[in-house]
Amino acid sequence: MGRREPETIHVARVKIIGAGLAGCECAFGLAQRGHKADLVEMRPSTTTAAHQTSNLAELVCSNSFRSSAITNAVGLLKAEMALLDSLVIRCGTDARVPAGDAFAVDRERFAAAVTSTISSEPNITLRREEVTSLDHDGYDFLVVATGPLTSQPLFEAINNFLGRDGLYFYDAIAPILAADSLDLTKLYWKSRYGKGSATDYLNAPMTQTEYETFVAALLSAEIFAPHDFEKAAHFEGCLPVEEIASRGIETLRFGPMKPVGLEHPVTGERPHAVVQLRKEDLSDDYFNIVGFQTKMKVPEQKRVIQMIPGLENAVFARFGSMHRNTFINGPKHLRPTFQTKLDDRVFFAGQITGVEGYVESSAVGLLVARYIDELSRDLAPTPLPYFTALGALGRHVAESSPDRYQPSNVTWAMIEDVIGRCRKIEKRGRQVEKAMTAIRAAAVAHTAMAAVQVTSPGLRRESPGRAW
Repeated sequence: MGRREPETIHVARVKIIGAGLAGCECAFGLAQRGHKADLVEMRPSTTTAAHQTSNLAELVCSNSFRSSAITNAVGLLKAEMALLDSLVIRCGTDARVPAGDAFAVDRERFAAAVTSTISSEPNITLRREEVTSLDHDGYDFLVVATGPLTSQPLFEAINNFLGRDGLYFYDAIAPILAADSLDLTKLYWKSRYGKGSATDYLNAPMTQTEYETFVAALLSAEIFAPHDFEKAAHFEGCLPVEEIASRGIETLRFGPMKPVGLEHPVTGERPHAVVQLRKEDLSDDYFNIVGFQTKMKVPEQKRVIQMIPGLENAVFARFGSMHRNTFINGPKHLRPTFQTKLDDRVFFAGQITGVEGYVESSAVGLLVARYIDELSRDLAPTPLPYFTALGALGRHVAESSPDRYQPSNVTWAMIEDVIGRCRKIEKRGRQVEKAMTAIRAAAVAHTAMAAVQVTSPGLRRESPGRAW
């Protein structure tokens, strides 16, 4: 309302630390708007316990972007991102693999596509080096998008900048198995409730005896312990399978091993429990064990997982692992625009802000690029409406309780309800329609602004926060 539309904008010089999904999304969004981005990635000279390649935007926990249904909160988030020309959604669509109503991608094709796009963009300079400080001399803005695997030196620098109250928890990734090592005579193809293609998932059924023996083995398995100075806290949405099993004998049957909707296609019988395997790439050469994130030691992983019917001779293409997942207390330190309260020119993006998931992390990078562009036009960065999935992420980060702040996926509970009481199906449809209308309007407005002439001297305003 009444915002001044400038005749020209300044070309911003932006330093982005971390070339994961959020960093790449942010750099691409800035480059498309005519700004200059230095994207700094420490791999491959310095690597992590979870990454396997030197590609940008490498997926390490899963190959799934979760539901594609627009009436699901994450489905709405992806649809909103697509309207704003998201790099991650574009490359994800090109690398998509069959997975029922889930948006799953071929990891290698996805990361290669993102890497190629970033490397060929003239407004992006990719630097391969480790960053150990929040130095931003010579830049108009700094974006920290290092994600859950921030290196210890940079973690300390962030902690010092914020006041020594950085937080962290542990995350675990699932093993990947070679398809030709599976005994297909003991497995069957089926998607839950018949959604998607009939060959999206392989299912390993278990009898009650097999299930209880398997759970006992999980509970007795030797696991990696955290260092003495680190507290092992897990994100509830990505719990290690042995942690789930420790909560009761039936817990896995109501979680990743739920048999409901997976009755045997020939006999029609429902197993006592089911282990699902999802295709890892288009060639069908590898399978990810759904929901089987683990912190078991390698010999134990092999022993326990080979107890699953059909997996007795399974060959591991990748063993599961546990890693520290770093995030900051968003409500204490961040605005809804992901700027720090200490310095308006310093942004955080991705999982380090306290959003959880590939899509949510990418969405924050997309938003940060948008807000930096607005600042470059001498406009106040304006958060998207909280009744949109994109806007809800900023609300979660800035307005949650700082005393109970935890990483979260996007959910309908997070999205502002401006519809009121009505039947759930009708309500979701109306919420989606209202959100998409708002994002379309935002996309049109930004497209019009992007046509404004660009000037190159750079920004010269004084920071309203900490001096640079």
